[in-house]
Amino acid sequence: MTFLELAERVLRDVNKPLTVSEIWEIGKSKGYHKKLNSIGKTPINTIAARIYVDIRENPSSKFIKIKDSKPIRFFLKDLLNKKDINVLINNLNTSESDSFKFKEKDLHKYLSYYVYNYGFIHTKTISHEESSKSKFSQWQHPDVVGVYFPIGNWEEEIIEFSKHVNNTGIKLFSYEIKRELNFNNLRESFFQAVSNSSWASEGYLVTAYIETDEEFMQEIKRLSNSFGIGIMKLDVDDPDSSEIIYPAKSKDNVDIDTMNKLAQINPNFKEFLKRIDSDLMTKEIRKEKYDKIYERDELVNGNGLKKY
Repeated sequence: MTFLELAERVLRDVNKPLTVSEIWEIGKSKGYHKKLNSIGKTPINTIAARIYVDIRENPSSKFIKIKDSKPIRFFLKDLLNKKDINVLINNLNTSESDSFKFKEKDLHKYLSYYVYNYGFIHTKTISHEESSKSKFSQWQHPDVVGVYFPIGNWEEEIIEFSKHVNNTGIKLFSYEIKRELNFNNLRESFFQAVSNSSWASEGYLVTAYIETDEEFMQEIKRLSNSFGIGIMKLDVDDPDSSEIIYPAKSKDNVDIDTMNKLAQINPNFKEFLKRIDSDLMTKEIRKEKYDKIYERDELVNGNGLKKY
């Protein structure tokens, strides 16, 4: 099976326009991906490229791009005649995607799983509800913060020495989470991540769904390169397939003044800093004091999310 054949089969199965991400996720849920000759590292991008090229260069293409739909969706020409296109577009352009029935906070455990297992990063959820009342509280601190300790890799003598030279080797992370990134929310989401991560070693914008339109992806790449914010995609069906699409630019020094301000307005962040200090002092990381790390089977089978 080719990627185009997979896309066609999925679209016929569901009989409605889909984004390439939705095509891939549904294809996986039906097991169609197992019939592909090869998948590669970025199958969603491959599907997008195949469909775009087929529409542009093949006069007999079965696919059609739905005009004015945001995010971009595709359908099959022979099925399009059976639907009222105006009603179709109006139903697609809703503020909430029907494909995602979960909330942003539901993604926290997937983020914690991925960054802990693949980056040895311990996370802490920062509750906005506990912050001092402010009109701009959502622009002051991220959804989740993280810390990487070198304790497990450094000898005790090196840990003690690092304190004297003011270089403990820890790295602090900021994660702004959005259910999805598309044309409608990219700029606000991105600059919210910029605002909320100025204090950290690295800042990330995290999402479970990302629009794969070529122009959209180029804009994300430009913004990431310009401001140093990384882009991370979580896979709620297969947490181990989550990935960093664009890595963040790492800063050598953290912004102590901003961290002090955040500690003043939010008790979760203050406790996070106290926990780090305590773990460095004792040279032992108290994992239970950070966000719980679920097992993969718990995420997929027990506490997983239904998307379709």
